[in-house]
Amino acid sequence: MDIEDFNARWLAAWTAKDVTALLGFYAEDCLYKDNNTAAGITGHAALKGYLEGLFAATPPMTYTPETVWAIDGGFCGRWYCDIATPDGVTKMRGFDLVILEGDLIIENEVYVHMLL
Repeated sequence: MDIEDFNARWLAAWTAKDVTALLGFYAEDCLYKDNNTAAGITGHAALKGYLEGLFAATPPMTYTPETVWAIDGGFCGRWYCDIATPDGVTKMRGFDLVILEGDLIIENEVYVHMLL
């Protein structure tokens, strides 16, 4: 698998807020964690509901991959995100730990912080 291509297509789906496309990257029994889901959420149905709520509550966001590197069972990737606000753009930096089962994400942990 070309992890740079996978990561770029995956982040493009995040930018597009395309829930259907995003679910296509995740295994049915995936585990997803970010700063809003401390215990994590498991499975497509839960992830779908979470993403629909998240995307409805957030402004346009543009994700730009910075770098990815392979690890046993998956990859890690750093990215930047431009968040549209009424006053301009706020910038965020993030990091994903992605564990794959075949060509699907079985586990995804997301870490983010705002940039000054």
